[in-house]
Amino acid sequence: MSEVKSAVNAPELIAALARQVRAGGDKVPSPCLSVCRMSERTGLCEGCFRTIDEIRLWSQSDDVAKRAMWVQIEQRAAQSQS
Repeated sequence: MSEVKSAVNAPELIAALARQVRAGGDKVPSPCLSVCRMSERTGLCEGCFRTIDEIRLWSQSDDVAKRAMWVQIEQRAAQSQS
C-alpha cells in the first residue's frame, strides 16, 4: 500500500526535494523514493522520474552532475502532473 501511495505522491515529493536542492547545501539528496518501477510508456522510474542510465550513474556522479539531473527530474515530475 505504501508503494502505491508513494507513486501517487511522487511529483509532490520530488518537488519538495528539488526545492532543497535549489536551496543548496553540502550534499545533493538522492531523488529515490523507493518506488523503483520503470514505466514502459515513458522509460522513467515512476518514483524518481530518472532514466535507468541516470539511476545507474547517480552514485558515481559529482554534485554538479547530480544538480543537473535534478533539473531534468523536476521538469519531468512537473510534466507528469499536466
